[in-house]
Amino acid sequence: MQFSSRRKKFTTNSQTELYSHPLLFYVQPPLENISLMEFETFAVERLKLLKTIENLGVSYVKVSDQYIKKLEAESKALNFLYRPEADDRKPQSGPTEQEKRRKDHISHFILRLAYCQTEDLRRWFIQQEVDLFRYRFNALYPKQKLEFLHRNNLQYDTISVEEKKALHDKLVNSSYAVSGITVEDQDFYKVPFQDALDLVRSRKVYLKAGYVYIPHQEIVTIVLNDFRTRLSKALALTARSLPAVHSDERLQPLLNHLSHAYVGQDYSIQKNVGKISLEQIDSLSGKSFPLCMRQVHQSLRENHHLRHGGRMQYGLFLKGIGLSLEQALQFWRSEFIKGKVDADKFDKAYAYSVRHMFGKEGKRTDYTPYSCMKVILSNAPSQGDHHGCPFRHSDPELLKQKLQVYKVSPSGIIQILELVKGMHYQLACQKYFELTHNVEEASFSLNHPNQYFIESQKVLGGGRDIKRETDAPQKPQENSTKAPIAAPEAAANTQDVAEMTEELDSFFQDA
Repeated sequence: MQFSSRRKKFTTNSQTELYSHPLLFYVQPPLENISLMEFETFAVERLKLLKTIENLGVSYVKVSDQYIKKLEAESKALNFLYRPEADDRKPQSGPTEQEKRRKDHISHFILRLAYCQTEDLRRWFIQQEVDLFRYRFNALYPKQKLEFLHRNNLQYDTISVEEKKALHDKLVNSSYAVSGITVEDQDFYKVPFQDALDLVRSRKVYLKAGYVYIPHQEIVTIVLNDFRTRLSKALALTARSLPAVHSDERLQPLLNHLSHAYVGQDYSIQKNVGKISLEQIDSLSGKSFPLCMRQVHQSLRENHHLRHGGRMQYGLFLKGIGLSLEQALQFWRSEFIKGKVDADKFDKAYAYSVRHMFGKEGKRTDYTPYSCMKVILSNAPSQGDHHGCPFRHSDPELLKQKLQVYKVSPSGIIQILELVKGMHYQLACQKYFELTHNVEEASFSLNHPNQYFIESQKVLGGGRDIKRETDAPQKPQENSTKAPIAAPEAAANTQDVAEMTEELDSFFQDA
């Protein structure tokens, strides 16, 4: 599979030219061969970076010193670009600047393939990439910014010296960063006002006859709009090519995992199986369950039944917090027989699926609890279902009522609904955690319902016999079979793909 239909390959010279500037508009796709191991590693590390950007964007002002410092630290830790003045000399350890630029280029296009599949995925991807681009563009020196504009044919018209003199007072009064002295020394761009609505809205520019006059330091807004438009169109075009991409049996499982990827702790490892007693579940649901599991538990207790989606989501969560197979069978049987299902019917129709969750039936797969991304993005609930993410799938008014019932303060409800409105569903859940546990700021980034439970037990402090131990998952071993991306004829066989997806399961921690 190729990133482009063109058959030419990168030469050393073309790579040097492409990566000669620290910032890319991602117009030209990569055309070189890479291994599957490099493919997945690049993708996961960029996904970690974008997830960090999402969290920082809610916690800090996007151009603040704290935001920039934390984003720079994360970029450095993941070996991505973080400082424009870095040279190409290789340090004692770590990749060169050219290698970082190559990684940035390739990883962006990999995630395009994974995140073009639905409108929600595209919207999330665009927002994080735009924020990353803003951070990098602002970090460039003025000379590098001009070079970037010229390299990408962003030929914004600068006004003449005569026009600048004629509008001198207007430009000074309308642009807070411009003084009577500096106005003479910098360029002003004349741009149609519809291309700079953010600047017009915030009254940072002079507006005249349908055009705005933008000082050089504010041109980032226009560049971002251009970047956003190009990326949106590119994702739509990429989505059309997905059938061809999915025909490559090496890439389809990789991309499916990426689009629902959770990068964090593996909550399927159970050293303390059986530490949760059935009598504790009701109490724990009110204190330590995330809202998605709390609502499923409540529905089960009220209706004595759950459809398949609810049983899978909740059953795997209970497994993750330490419920044993024997306890799970007892729990589901006792609840279902209170409804319209007798014990014999339960054993015939439902017990198999419970054993299947624990890897005792079928393919003997020991299924992992659903991550937040999987709950949010897959198998949306329909009429009569109770699974899914309340912050993603509930009507805002219904969510508001639910939060009121759970004693969330009015101001807290407003904060949560604002995060939901901005489609920051995991951050809304984290805010729910902070409000219900009287924590000013959570010390973790929420990615998993079972993570919520464990962090809750830490805060409550009385759950030493409840809180189970967890081990960090091991990273996949190096795949000795390297499959070049540009060689469809070298497709991996079925066994290789199975091994690769098993590695991905441990890497992405997604069921």
